[in-house]
Amino acid sequence: MAAPPVRRPLLARLAGGGRIGPALEFVRFGSAVVDEAGPQGLGITYWFDAPDTDEAHDVVLRLTGRRLDVEGPRTPADEFVSETRLQGLPPRAGRTSLTHRVHDKAAGRWQVHADAEAIPSGGASGARKRLPHAEGVGRSTLALVAGARAPGVVLGAWPALVALGAVLGLGLQAALAPAYGLPRGPLLVLSLVASLVGLVGARLYYRLTHRHEQAVTWLSGLSVQGFVLGAAGALALGAGVLGASIGDVLDVTVPALLLGQAVGRQGCLLGGCCVGVPSRSRWAVWSSDRRVGTRRVPVQLMESVSAAALAAVAAVVAWQVQPTPRGVLFVGGFGAYVLVRQLLFPLRALPRATSYGRTASLVGAGVAVVGAVALGFLG
Repeated sequence: MAAPPVRRPLLARLAGGGRIGPALEFVRFGSAVVDEAGPQGLGITYWFDAPDTDEAHDVVLRLTGRRLDVEGPRTPADEFVSETRLQGLPPRAGRTSLTHRVHDKAAGRWQVHADAEAIPSGGASGARKRLPHAEGVGRSTLALVAGARAPGVVLGAWPALVALGAVLGLGLQAALAPAYGLPRGPLLVLSLVASLVGLVGARLYYRLTHRHEQAVTWLSGLSVQGFVLGAAGALALGAGVLGASIGDVLDVTVPALLLGQAVGRQGCLLGGCCVGVPSRSRWAVWSSDRRVGTRRVPVQLMESVSAAALAAVAAVVAWQVQPTPRGVLFVGGFGAYVLVRQLLFPLRALPRATSYGRTASLVGAGVAVVGAVALGFLG
């Protein structure tokens, strides 16, 4: 049975797909200049509906490809048979996309057939179910695009929204600077330098805590904790140059950091990173981790809303109160964000890097928040 055209979820349509599309589609950038650049690769997405049963399934997808318009004798680079497996698909997960990449093949037009089977997970009893056959004709694209794009993923969304968050954060910091008697121009220069240091810190922190992972690009794998540690350290060192106290500089910066996180986390949703676990809940949102598109806990949106609320509270406190001792607002604001972030971690579809890190972070953040409130408002 051939798969009929499928109705795409909202996020998949926002990322460049139409309302209705084929069950088998090829990843493309949409620009001939980019799509024809080398090296080339194939990104192929198979759409299906999860089995309507009470048990989780593994989905085994087998792709058979043959390059068209071949001149001369065919070679192994002109055909492929590739198999991939999606493990633990929740029951009744609904419309799902599975994207597989094929590399080291010749560039050009390809005809691909997809055959898939749903198998009860973990040896559970139940019959295997053959999913609809699909086929399509499409072209290879730039390998970088094939590896990064999938339905529901907007290329460039993450760096664009992180940059927007940084601009808005710097604007908020500049607006709050007079409340602490800080000069806006020099503070802006210091903050820009601190942001660059923070990027290096974010990268180093991630690599130290994820040594087993292979980085794809320099921007893949940037840790929030590493950024804050690097940026805060640079701000503390630069405060003396401004002739200001370290606490003043950090207190006026924490609302900006929180606002930047609120905007940047939207980029995570559109960019296919930091995704939530699959869920059948009514409030689940269809999104992709660049490989599997399915309904998930919208953990990026939850963290974004939390960061925005904390940014608003921190900004009001900075503007109206300026609590003492200086620096207590930074400790309390960032501690509260870490606390929320750690509470949301179990909802993310990512394994913990360490077995003790979440507990230590929760305890440390909780102590920081309680201590900051006691010092700043009760002391």
